[in-house]
Amino acid sequence: MHGCPDAAMAGFYFVGTIIVIKQQLLNRIADKSAVIGIVGLGYVGLPLMLRFAEVGYKVLGFDIDQSKVDALMAGKSYIEHISADSIATALERGFEATTDFSRAPEADTLILCVPTPLNKYREPDLSFVLDTMDSLVPYLREGHLVSLESTTYPGTTDEELLPRMESRGFKVGENAFLVFSPEREDPGNPNFTTRTIPKVCGGYSPACQEIGVALYSAVIDKVVPVSSTRAAEMTKLLENIHRAVNIGLVNEMKIVADKMGIDIHEVIRAAATKPFGFVPYYPGPGLGGHCIPIDPFYLTWKAREYGVNTRFIELAGEVNSAMPDYVVAKVAAALNLRKKAINGSRVLVLGIAYKKNVDDMRESPSVFLMEKLRDLGAEVSYSDPHVPVFPKMREHHFALSSVALDAATIASYDCVLLATDHDKFDYTLLKQHAQLIVDSRGKYLEPADHIVKA
Repeated sequence: MHGCPDAAMAGFYFVGTIIVIKQQLLNRIADKSAVIGIVGLGYVGLPLMLRFAEVGYKVLGFDIDQSKVDALMAGKSYIEHISADSIATALERGFEATTDFSRAPEADTLILCVPTPLNKYREPDLSFVLDTMDSLVPYLREGHLVSLESTTYPGTTDEELLPRMESRGFKVGENAFLVFSPEREDPGNPNFTTRTIPKVCGGYSPACQEIGVALYSAVIDKVVPVSSTRAAEMTKLLENIHRAVNIGLVNEMKIVADKMGIDIHEVIRAAATKPFGFVPYYPGPGLGGHCIPIDPFYLTWKAREYGVNTRFIELAGEVNSAMPDYVVAKVAAALNLRKKAINGSRVLVLGIAYKKNVDDMRESPSVFLMEKLRDLGAEVSYSDPHVPVFPKMREHHFALSSVALDAATIASYDCVLLATDHDKFDYTLLKQHAQLIVDSRGKYLEPADHIVKA
């Protein structure tokens, strides 16, 4: 009989300890004494760091790239739309970058912002997430919040991160915490900032959810809680698959319209005047960026585990993946009409970033266009005011620098291929002096004998 009160007291003490651990972290977030750890200082992690520093948190940034860490600690930026001044200000506010993962215990939160690409078989490559987590696991401590922001398939957080955290003896939801909160950065978009873009957050447990919402609410105007990490993971996939499918639709319609002698861009502009029931999406030379070309494959891969074939999504992927070949065929046909072959022709690709007005090269369709043209024997050059030198990429290699555009230079090329429609290009100058323009972005509204829509 004497053992029962002691057991009850032990249980009460344990529950009380759990409550204390959670409340201590909530208090530190509330009074801004929490140290925010951000792992991966790229297009997602760096803006998030700036926002946390802006509101008064000390931020400790982790990255495996020593050159990035050195640049940041010197007050320099390696992303065009992030100024060196903003980095310098963050340093003054206590920001520090390091490659030393053993410093993870200094942080109260560890926010993972690392790539989730596809492998050569177009299957999810979680190596960056898992390697990062494995590097952090030895240094996890009681009270840590781990938040994954990298886009991935539903179940990743629970199936991969949770057991790694609990391998250290923690009970997630009691003395350590885990959430998934997908990034929603849109580089180069002046209308939205990290602060103003609503943030979805799903926790492994109610306690995890409470802490995750508190963390992001401190720096973001609106946080949208969802019921689980899986719901949050699926939300991100739906957002990007929605875009991929609709872009696949207009890309397919572009081909049909072209056969019929109709300008699809004119049709889209006209349809967009409808004030309800229609959202304009625009065709292009292929999909680019870190999300839209990749995310659908994360869902289709995971869906097979449940015996589901995502035919609709995969069809859109096939259409979008075929766009670079379609554009190259248009270049070949246009040159052929002028009694020229691609082999030996000088082709200038305009814009090699994946979208206008940024320096982001991830999954850029321009690079696939350049490779296909080179393989066919073209002498390929590029011009991009945002990418002065072709960067080192895992799978693509060009020893090229951006060509400065003037009348004589433009006229010297057999074909100018408009791949990314940066605002900095002088489209009037290009139209006046180019022998041939293949426009894959619908930039030129008025028809001309030397302009071919692609």
